[in-house]
Amino acid sequence: MASRRSAILVRRAEPRDAEGLHATFSTPQAQAGTLQMPLPSIELWRKRLSDVTATDYLLVAEVDGAVVGNLGLHAASTSPRRKHAASIGMSVHDDWHDRGVGSALMRAALDIADNWHNYLRLELTVYTDNAAALALYRKFGFVIEGTLEAYAFRDGRYVDAYTMARLRGAAPASSTSSTTKNTKKGPETHRKATKTARKRKAS
Repeated sequence: MASRRSAILVRRAEPRDAEGLHATFSTPQAQAGTLQMPLPSIELWRKRLSDVTATDYLLVAEVDGAVVGNLGLHAASTSPRRKHAASIGMSVHDDWHDRGVGSALMRAALDIADNWHNYLRLELTVYTDNAAALALYRKFGFVIEGTLEAYAFRDGRYVDAYTMARLRGAAPASSTSSTTKNTKKGPETHRKATKTARKRKAS
């Protein structure tokens, strides 16, 4: 008989979750995928959890009472010109990779972003060598917009990162590729049109 898979509960983080977040960021892969420093303190997380603003969301994924992942959804700026955008950062405990935790957190975050805050644009940064995270973000509609060279110092060397974004209601990647191909033809088409116009003017 197959064992029952424990349900993943996603909820808003509370000060009592400090130890769970501390445990997650103490694992090697979770720490390597973020900007967190080694040897985090539980007290630091207690303070961070107490300082979260009402408009920002820090979500945790819980399984059988244990915190196994987290995600932050934050307004990108206080400027009214950027009120349509928010940033995302997330991490999953090393023991819980490939078990649906990241997807559960992302689904909850997108529901809040799309249906309650009306964010049009979601942004994130991910290290170029984090294949699992890249696959997860692409699954939920994020696309790479650029590369940040020597973005952070990690394990004694500088590492690159991608900037990624998701625009609500954006065309699929296949449509974007077609658009890109057509755009490449644009300058050549413009040159031909200009040349024709000059000939007509000369005559």
